[in-house]
Amino acid sequence: MHRVLVLGAGKIGALIAGLFGESGDYDVRLADVDGQAAATVVDAHGLKGLQAIELDATDEDALRKQLRQHPVDAVVSSLPYFCNVAVGKAARELELHYFDLTEDVAVTAEIRALAEGASRAFAPQCGLAPGFISIAANELITHFDEIDSVKLRVGALPQNPNNVLKYSLTWSTDGLINEYGNPCQCLRGGKVISVEPLEGLEGIEIDGRRYEAFNTSGGLGSLGDTYADQVRTMDYKTIRYPGHCKQMRLLMNDLRLNDDRATLKRVLEHAVPRTLQDVVIVYVAVRGVQDNEYREENYVNSIYPQVIAGRLWSAIQVTTAAGVCGVVDLVLGNPGDYTGFVTQERFRLKDFIENRFGKFYAHGGTSEISSRLIATGRTGSQRKTAAART
Repeated sequence: MHRVLVLGAGKIGALIAGLFGESGDYDVRLADVDGQAAATVVDAHGLKGLQAIELDATDEDALRKQLRQHPVDAVVSSLPYFCNVAVGKAARELELHYFDLTEDVAVTAEIRALAEGASRAFAPQCGLAPGFISIAANELITHFDEIDSVKLRVGALPQNPNNVLKYSLTWSTDGLINEYGNPCQCLRGGKVISVEPLEGLEGIEIDGRRYEAFNTSGGLGSLGDTYADQVRTMDYKTIRYPGHCKQMRLLMNDLRLNDDRATLKRVLEHAVPRTLQDVVIVYVAVRGVQDNEYREENYVNSIYPQVIAGRLWSAIQVTTAAGVCGVVDLVLGNPGDYTGFVTQERFRLKDFIENRFGKFYAHGGTSEISSRLIATGRTGSQRKTAAART
């Protein structure tokens, strides 16, 4: 049994704990500053091997005490990005494997520094983007003799947009604002440079439908550093429905809410609905030389909500949780292969997709499951309903 401490019982942490627990090979402690929230998640899953605990992970002494009294093999942080460095320090001190979901460039740099010389794996930036998108892009890159350009595009979108933003909140609002407001990295002329968020607006067509894409922070992960001086251009952009970028520029730049993110968060969470009926679009395009010819290869996939452990989970929950669970599973299954700072591109796409958690990225999904369950009223208060059955 792999022993894992999952920090944070929110939308992603709840599914991470459920996936590990359902596998039968993990002993999982799900910790949250709100102990009742963690208990509600564990009760709703109704799985053996899951235990809820109340823990404020920002209290470094309390975190270390928990880890010393209840040893684990790995810590998985699904906390907001600004909490992760303290967790990483505890993992390094106690020689534990460390995983997180951060998209924050500065936090990742601190985790990289902590990981230097570590005997355990420190793998930040797990999940979707950064995360799986780097795994998919790296696979295509290895198919070429010379690389000209790499485009990484990801979007978590409502299936049926009906507001002026053409958007629904599908994940962490703090993370969303961070991506929209912080400087972005890309490769130009083989060099890592910084570009502005919400710029670089372009049109993109996937399966006959028009979208827009624009610069956002963090999605490139470590891929730019890995391929500096080997790839002429590489960039990451977020996919949205046309018109979204213009509205976010108004909010963040013209109304200066990028300088008052607490207010922006309140506005978004007050006015923009959440939904389980979303779709995650993953798009990678690589151009370069193969067999003395200039060619292009693409990886394109649309992932929809899925039922796991008897409950409907949104596409962004599934892709993020499966992304980190797959990486954790690969590391703990081969611990001697991974020490120190571990980039997402270290993992082969074939190994990830064939993993029991990576399988949730399989092609061929549709909106039928979420539409049917919504129409029959089977998703309202489903966590409470599940808990009541246990």
